[in-house]
Amino acid sequence: MDSNTRRDSRRAGFGFALSEKQVWGLLFVAPYLAIFVGFVVFPVGYAFWLARSPQLYVDLYNDPVFLRTAVNTLVFLIVAINVKMAIALFLSGFFTHKRWWVKILAVLFVLPWAVPSIPTIISVRFMLNPEWGVINQLIFQLTAEDGPNWLNDPTLALSLSMVVHIWKSLPFWTLILLAGRLAIPHELYEAASVDGAGAWHRFAYITWPSISTLYVTCTLLSMIFTVGDFNSVYLLTGGGPADLTHVLATLGIRYLRLDQVGMAMASIVCCLPLILPLVYFMMKRLSR
Repeated sequence: MDSNTRRDSRRAGFGFALSEKQVWGLLFVAPYLAIFVGFVVFPVGYAFWLARSPQLYVDLYNDPVFLRTAVNTLVFLIVAINVKMAIALFLSGFFTHKRWWVKILAVLFVLPWAVPSIPTIISVRFMLNPEWGVINQLIFQLTAEDGPNWLNDPTLALSLSMVVHIWKSLPFWTLILLAGRLAIPHELYEAASVDGAGAWHRFAYITWPSISTLYVTCTLLSMIFTVGDFNSVYLLTGGGPADLTHVLATLGIRYLRLDQVGMAMASIVCCLPLILPLVYFMMKRLSR
């Protein structure tokens, strides 16, 4: 019996047959599928199962900390992302200059993003300490007056958390936009200069049309990353004072500390109305 006959008999007996290459392909893919199921599908499904009770969301709505957290998250997204991307757009143009000192500044500029978050943000927290922090000590030496308690005011503490978030993530988005600028043919700028176009006209008619799609995509990605930014708030303020600076990424820890696992999972599920539309629009743009 030849190979074709054996293949036909297997198809007749079992409805389908896998070739040797397909079998090896499944064997190689199986570990990755197992990891995906074990570390993605199962945790997400288990979180949804823990947050399945409608009463959890009623309790969340009635919790004033959750309502304040939702407002904080929206403020964090609107302010931090727009400020960060606007500065990144400006700095991406600055770093296109080929002077030697600009290259040195570029290396120093990348360091906050390259260094791990825990030591850097905790260092900023120590600097803001009202008693022995270096900032208040400097204020006292210059003015002979005590500095403010930086992290004891909710508005100031949340603002400083946004500053830390911008400081940590700004180099990454600046490098992305810088790569987009460097991909623009230099001949376009030379032709515009010959025609008498100034810096603003070169940006408006050459740079921005060339990188606008990249800018919007980076903004959408930045919004997704910012919704899940845990470090900037938790390491700096811990959600304080009085749980007034929590964002949705840190609120779950508060409920876990109170042994309210269902509330913690429900607060995380509440992030989905923010994240899913962003993912949809981003994938729609990338598929064009």
